Amino acid sequence: MLKNLIRFILLTSLFLVAVIALPQDKTSVPSNYIETACGINMQMVFVKGGTFKMGSNDGAGDEKPVHQVKLNDFCIGKYEVTQRQWQYVMGKNPSFFKDCEDCPVEQVSWYDVQQFIRKLNRKSGRNYRLPTEAEWEYAARGGSKSRGYVFSGSDTLGNVAWYNDNSGSKTHLVGQKHPDELGLNDMSGNVMEWCSDWYGHYSPASQVNPKGPREGDYKVYRGGGWGYVPRSCRPSARDRSSPSSHSFNLGFRLAIEAE
Repeated sequence: MLKNLIRFILLTSLFLVAVIALPQDKTSVPSNYIETACGINMQMVFVKGGTFKMGSNDGAGDEKPVHQVKLNDFCIGKYEVTQRQWQYVMGKNPSFFKDCEDCPVEQVSWYDVQQFIRKLNRKSGRNYRLPTEAEWEYAARGGSKSRGYVFSGSDTLGNVAWYNDNSGSKTHLVGQKHPDELGLNDMSGNVMEWCSDWYGHYSPASQVNPKGPREGDYKVYRGGGWGYVPRSCRPSARDRSSPSSHSFNLGFRLAIEAE
């Protein structure tokens, strides 16, 4: 009887050790990944959620008041969507600077981008979207890894962005400048980037996962562009345009909920 009890205890102990040693299931762990649907090969970067101060007391009037925002985890494109990627999904390239397939796509309206997203989602089985204005600013500031830089990834704009002083009045290949703390490229300059939100004034109240006003006349876009001055390339700088408008300074990057 004692021998059987000892044998049972030993077998149970060995089983528990084996279970603990097994590789853990990582399917639910958020991580970076590459979207390959329809040949798009788009790199997505995981952003750990957190709380930050959105806006700036040193910027334009619509950057005030500074207010606290809490965000859940999400993923965002490492690069702006390129002309090549747009061509794969849409079958055409609307860009003004057409001699550079791996430059950001531009001349796309907010409505055009929604059509792109719908087609990509059908092909990929995922639920891509534009980042909210809050997600975009949080990511441009470096998220939970932020070092408080003036621009996205550096205090020296030329290290991280193409803007009016160094662009030669055109877009450039994505990812040629240094990334920010999260590994995101061109957040402070190449083309400006559409966000999902309608444009509106900030509230001083703390917010959780804000999505902007329910309606409006203009959609928000963020980031610096090849024709912009440094002040407009800060993470907190805001701008807006009609959702039907097109510009050779305006493109986008994608976001998606973290799994």
